[in-house]
Amino acid sequence: MSSATSIRQTETVERLFAAGLQELREVGHEALTIRAVAARAGVSSATAYTYLASKSRLFAELFWRHLTQASSTILTGSRVERVQGAVRGLTTRIAEEPALAAAVTPALLGSDADVERLRLRIGGEFAARFEAALGDGAEDAVREALLLAFSGALLQAGMGLMTYDEMADRLAPVVAVIVGEE
Repeated sequence: MSSATSIRQTETVERLFAAGLQELREVGHEALTIRAVAARAGVSSATAYTYLASKSRLFAELFWRHLTQASSTILTGSRVERVQGAVRGLTTRIAEEPALAAAVTPALLGSDADVERLRLRIGGEFAARFEAALGDGAEDAVREALLLAFSGALLQAGMGLMTYDEMADRLAPVVAVIVGEE
């Protein structure tokens, strides 16, 4: 594969993801089609399906990109305060794109193999942020409990039982219980 081909493919993928996000914002996840994304990106449907096998893959990839494009916040304070800050940073970032937040929950719950890989990367990103906030010496059970509480809150928000904006406030006392005093 030539360098020019690789550059063109990268540009095509980037156009598809940009078009996908715009289409998602405008029509929502249920009405979005890969064909409409292709048209918006200026590529054929066949080309779009080469890179995006499903809407779920598109939503999971967009979420992964959105999540990892956030600048890292320097967390200070006690261990509890640092973890609460990490939770607030993540939930704030998720709430910035409400259409994407609404689309990603059902996408991540599916069985698509491409989505499974992204689901693991997304979970790894959550784990890395909590690990950085916890610092050295945290027990494995504390890390696991944080991930379970956070993913459970994400699911509840995705089901409409709370907003993504409410997540950090509702998780703050949960984090305090899980992490405990230093």
